Amino acid sequence: MKWLGLAAAKGSDGGNRLEEIERILAPFGRDKARYLACFAYILTRPARADHQVSDDEARLMEQLIAARAGVSLTQAATIVQIAREAARQSGGTEDFLITREFERFATREEKLELLDCLFAIGAADDSILTVEDNEVRRVASELNLEHSDYIEVRRKHIAKLKVLQRPAD
Repeated sequence: MKWLGLAAAKGSDGGNRLEEIERILAPFGRDKARYLACFAYILTRPARADHQVSDDEARLMEQLIAARAGVSLTQAATIVQIAREAARQSGGTEDFLITREFERFATREEKLELLDCLFAIGAADDSILTVEDNEVRRVASELNLEHSDYIEVRRKHIAKLKVLQRPAD
C-alpha cells in the first residue's frame, strides 16, 4: 500500500479535514457523520472541475448539505468551507479514495441522488461545462454505477449541457 501511495493518503490533510466535518456532525452518529462528510467533499468535485468554485455553486452546496444533514445554513456553510479546503489541499488526490468510501456504505438510491446533486451544482450557473459533465461521469464510475444510471440522471439536466446549448446570437 505504501508503494502505491495509498498508505500516505490515509493520513493526508484531506482525511483530517473530513474528520473535522465528522466532528461537527457527531450528534448524528458516526456513520451518518461519515456519510455526510464524504457527501460534502464529493459535492466539490464538479464545482472545482473548471478550477473555480462560483458563489452560486457554493450556495447550492450549502443548501444541499443543510437539507441532507438537517443543519442550519450557517453550519452547512462551515461544512462546505471545510470540504472545499480539504479538496483544495488534496489537489484532487483524495477524490477517488473518498468517493470509493462513500460507495461502500451508500445505497444505490443515495448514489443516484448524489449524481443528481452533482449535475445540479454543475448547472448552478445555467450551463454544465463538458469538464463538469466528465467529472460527474468519473464519480458515477467510482460509485460502481452503470453507464445507464449516469445517462438516466444526466437526462434530467440535458437542457443545461453547454455542449448542447445554442450559441447566443
